[in-house]
Amino acid sequence: MLTHLIRPGRADRSAPADWFRTVDRPLLFLILLLMGFGILAVAAASPAAALRLSDATHTVPPAFFLHRQLGWLAAGLLVLIGVSLLPASAARRLALLGTVTAVGLLALVPFVGIERNGATRWLEVAGQPLQPSEFVKPLFAVFTAWLLSARFEDQGVPVLGLSAASLGLVVGLLVLEPDFGQAALIGAVWLAQALLAGLPLGAAAAAGLAGLGGLSIAYLTSAHVARRIDAFLHGAGDTYQVDRALEAFRAGGLLGAGPGDGAAKFHLPEAHTDYIFAVVGEEFGALAGILLALLYLAIALRVLLQLLEEDEPFTLLAAAGLTLQFAGQAFLNMSVNLALAPAKGMTLPLVSYGGSSYLASALGLGLLLALTRRNRHLRASPFLRSAGEWR
Repeated sequence: MLTHLIRPGRADRSAPADWFRTVDRPLLFLILLLMGFGILAVAAASPAAALRLSDATHTVPPAFFLHRQLGWLAAGLLVLIGVSLLPASAARRLALLGTVTAVGLLALVPFVGIERNGATRWLEVAGQPLQPSEFVKPLFAVFTAWLLSARFEDQGVPVLGLSAASLGLVVGLLVLEPDFGQAALIGAVWLAQALLAGLPLGAAAAAGLAGLGGLSIAYLTSAHVARRIDAFLHGAGDTYQVDRALEAFRAGGLLGAGPGDGAAKFHLPEAHTDYIFAVVGEEFGALAGILLALLYLAIALRVLLQLLEEDEPFTLLAAAGLTLQFAGQAFLNMSVNLALAPAKGMTLPLVSYGGSSYLASALGLGLLLALTRRNRHLRASPFLRSAGEWR
């Protein structure tokens, strides 16, 4: 009985049984492993974050952020599994409708948004902060894939121009917040998808130069951006955050100070969000940090290797975009923690504490699991594949 519940028989045609047969189980396992690692990381960072929020009149319990993260974990699992249960066509419709909704909410941020740390990136919904840009990232990758995939059916459709215009709208809204880090990530994912869809190299180079031009303008017109770039390139100005992060890595050494024994984390701003990778380095050591980086790499490689056999343009572009967005954000966050990139205010997916970022990551990976589901027992039959039973 227990074996049947864990591994349903081929005669079982229920939705959960069909999902179990077709979902990429190694990829799902890697994602769940990352979620578990994230809980350990938040447990290590929670006391430091709680202490920074405490004052003479109000004490935040040391496990406050861990308890809240467990709630986000439960919600994230529901989103991840629920979305991955959808047929590919339903997942695509969800992503397209979600893109319109998320971009609409993003457009409201400059007018009714909540300001934090000099940026207006959040809306208040039912008493809870919501960051629309987090949801735009995975949803827009699927929207772009939908547009660009039309080029494979009709070369005359100006999908490159339409997708570029959509990108311009999203980037423009992000710049208003301002959130140049998210804008750069979304732009890089779009460029990779456009190249896969046949964007000429000359046009890709022009797009890259336009991005660098936009960054130059931001440097010249935004004191916030200029400070961060100057701090990264020249060590000028306020380097407190990255200095404390490097101090945490040095204190952890190869094997770490031990769970709960880190001291440098108490001087680290945003220890539970932007700089949680430094907390991992201090308490669990450089080896644990390397293992975490390899886990992100394993997720990306698992998807990309599966895509080598993909011949459906939309699935190829959507899965590639979602994977690059997820792995790219992780790479940028870890680079900032290691002083290899300017500070960007970007979380470590499924590891950093948070509501919007956690649920958006779960949504993106749920879409990825839904779009890449396969009945691998039927892969060898051309007749069944052409009859639509492969997906």
